[in-house]
Amino acid sequence: MMGDSANTSSVGNASGAPSSARCPRDTTVTHLLFPVLYTLVFLLGLVLNSLACWAFFHIPSTSTFIVYLKNILVSDFIMTLMLPLKILTDSGLGPWQLKAFVCRFSAVIFYDTMYISIVLLGLIAFDRFLKIVRPFGKFWVQNLTSAKILASLVWLFFLVLSLPNMILSNKTATPQSVRKCASLKSYLGLKWHEAVNYVCQFIFWTVLILMLLFYIIIAKKVYESYIKTQKKGNRSEKRIKGKVFIIFTVFFLCFAPFHFSRVPYTVSQTSAHMDCRLQNQLFVAKESTLWLAATNVCMDPLIYMFLCKPFVEKVFCSRVKALQRTAQTNPKTELDTRVSPTES
Repeated sequence: MMGDSANTSSVGNASGAPSSARCPRDTTVTHLLFPVLYTLVFLLGLVLNSLACWAFFHIPSTSTFIVYLKNILVSDFIMTLMLPLKILTDSGLGPWQLKAFVCRFSAVIFYDTMYISIVLLGLIAFDRFLKIVRPFGKFWVQNLTSAKILASLVWLFFLVLSLPNMILSNKTATPQSVRKCASLKSYLGLKWHEAVNYVCQFIFWTVLILMLLFYIIIAKKVYESYIKTQKKGNRSEKRIKGKVFIIFTVFFLCFAPFHFSRVPYTVSQTSAHMDCRLQNQLFVAKESTLWLAATNVCMDPLIYMFLCKPFVEKVFCSRVKALQRTAQTNPKTELDTRVSPTES
């Protein structure tokens, strides 16, 4: 999936699938609608992630949870910065040389950060799972140093996986060849791209299955907690445990639709006998769900808000302090608002 883009055929297409070669792609929707939708995601994501960067810059990495959140934030911020290039090329506003750059580099980084976020969300889910199921147990993965090492290994793994996609997109770029990114890849590059597709699919489905298992057990614990708190009349513990479901909700809503649609889309690109209209429908479905995956840069801040108390305190307490400082520096304004005319 790394190195794919809005107008990119799959590996099967570029390696000679006759059906997709004969089928002209209808890019009307991608040229008109999706640039607008991606612009909205970019603007909102830039604001939210800039605020989150400021907040986390002042929050020390005192827990494994915060370590993973900071890494997700970096990944989301990089993905957000890749969106303007995608917007320009999808809308046709950028020169063809920019499309070549997107095919070789920025689209690869876009997908790279997507899968880094997927794995990190899986690690966060596992971290929350251990906190709830074994609150007093200390496994090696709950160690701060271990969390930093794991996060670093995730970045290193995807960097190694994606670099060949950049290096092996080494064919001469022309206005015609950049229409489909796979046209820039060498034979070895196409084979590597195909292998990466399978690896990324495996990673997503593995993380999804593990998260389902974690949350089935968590749901059981939350239910047991609910029964106990009903008797005790204290529901705060239940609410705290229940909030962890926001992680799975964000993960599933953002990433599951793309991977569900990606399988039939890949089949459509490699099949020699598929209706052209169906191919275009699957292309639009793939692009729609890819946009949904990109909205993850706006959804992850929900996790910070619901589950990271230091983040909430930093953002909102700073806002309250700023208002207090404003009131102190403008005492006359405050006095005037309190004094009402004697005639009233």
